[in-house]
Amino acid sequence: MKYTRAESLDRIESTIESGDPVIGAGAGTGISAKFAERGGVDLLIIYNSGRYRMNGRGSLAGLLPYGDANEIVVEMGHEVIPVVEDTPVLAGVNGTDPFREMSVFIEDLRRRGFSGVQNFPTVGLIDEDSSYRKNLEETGMGYDKEVEMIREANEQGMLTCPYVFTEEQAKAMTEAGADVIVSHMGLTTSGDIGAETALDLDDAAERVQAHHDAAKSIRDDVHVICHGGPIAWPDDAEYVLNNTEGVVGFFGASSIERLATEEAIENQARKFKEIDF
Repeated sequence: MKYTRAESLDRIESTIESGDPVIGAGAGTGISAKFAERGGVDLLIIYNSGRYRMNGRGSLAGLLPYGDANEIVVEMGHEVIPVVEDTPVLAGVNGTDPFREMSVFIEDLRRRGFSGVQNFPTVGLIDEDSSYRKNLEETGMGYDKEVEMIREANEQGMLTCPYVFTEEQAKAMTEAGADVIVSHMGLTTSGDIGAETALDLDDAAERVQAHHDAAKSIRDDVHVICHGGPIAWPDDAEYVLNNTEGVVGFFGASSIERLATEEAIENQARKFKEIDF
């Protein structure tokens, strides 16, 4: 483990005390991680959807059986961790994986240089009222497994930054020892493979605030940041942060690497095609 939980938290709290937002960035490739770090992000998070996203697939590919999510994050660690100079790297862990002894897997991630974890893939993205979600919960592959994964990582001294989708989940994750609650607003909008169905920013701000208040009702030292849905661009994040109380930052995956890449590569190619000779 490159940074202990205490060291990672010190960095986050220093950022908060300075008045700057805490920014986490998803990295599906080493080059994404390298340049997000140069841009000053506080945390880097890698998980299977980052690989799919940077291969031109929607982020929800990470929830489907296209590969072993936990093995993919280990492989991505080989690509990302060596190029990161001075930023904690978190692993997206599939806590519902029935083929892993989670305490052993978390220990292995620590040994490989990961400083923390996040719960991804997460069943939280599946509608709680759907038969599919209910069946997952009923057959031992529910959100409670993700809560227990966060508890295990906390006990092993790792930084924990779980996604939550409801107030009840915010409370459960905080009780499990979560350091940073990431209030998830759903699949990110915008760009070529972004979602079209999402809350508006006012509704997102209201929901983020509810998650914040629920988490703080359990433990006052937990931090809350926002992610996803209509919070796609810097102006969106600024709006939500200015219309909530106590929310200290933003985590961007598609927002930081996919949207920037889509625009930059398209514009660069177009400029070359416009060469006069």
